[in-house]
Amino acid sequence: MKDFSPLGGGDINEVFTVKTDMGKFVVKINQEQEFPEMFKKEAMGLKQLAEAKVLRVPKVVDNGVEENMGYLLLEHISSSGKAKDFWENFGVKLAQLHKNSQPTFGLNYDNYIGSLPQHNNTTTKDAATFYIEKRLEPQLKLARENDYKFSGTDSFFKNIEDVIPKEKPALIHGDLWNGNFMTDENGQACLIDPAICFAPREMDIAMMHLFSGFSQDLFKAYNQKFKLEEDWKDRLKIWQLYYLLVHLNLFGDSYYSAVDQIISHYN
Repeated sequence: MKDFSPLGGGDINEVFTVKTDMGKFVVKINQEQEFPEMFKKEAMGLKQLAEAKVLRVPKVVDNGVEENMGYLLLEHISSSGKAKDFWENFGVKLAQLHKNSQPTFGLNYDNYIGSLPQHNNTTTKDAATFYIEKRLEPQLKLARENDYKFSGTDSFFKNIEDVIPKEKPALIHGDLWNGNFMTDENGQACLIDPAICFAPREMDIAMMHLFSGFSQDLFKAYNQKFKLEEDWKDRLKIWQLYYLLVHLNLFGDSYYSAVDQIISHYN
């Protein structure tokens, strides 16, 4: 190793750029016992996105555990300014990614959303059942354990069942906010830090709207390539509930009101 320097990170992982005789890489490390197989699952997700051959992701070089520290070694991707067609190209490729499907919702393994477990292993063919049982219920259970109270969840579940589109499962990034893509050296979008699953595709679209940072040109290009179901904008809050619950369970009180308002709206 010739040199290494911090690249950033957060409460979960430390991230470094590493220069070696074989080139430049990115390495992520954390406490394996606190987050078992987090990097193994992230590597699996990156490889599955790469196999779709639409949106670029960093190549996985290696992952494992050394002295109780988990590590993930990735290709280093240089960043550049956005190409003129950046947003349109991003929208088209995201639509192509979402056209990857399988007969059932879920994955054959569980993974993480942030530092929280994300439960995927399922055989359901119904979008509403998957979303309620594998996304909302685990996060609501955790929220209750953290002393957050919600009323009317049973009627909420019943009411949203009727408005969730009966679409096929789509391969989604799963945590697509504006910090989880970068611009590569060619000025095009590259996805990082996935929480993949075969899930309702509107989940990615809703997360992209939750914290903004995406041009309307992207959604226009997406819709031209893979038209969203009627009234998709009216359903954004339903899907955003999952991500807001995750934020509530990770970061606390400031997200409670937004969660409670969505549940109340559908009661």
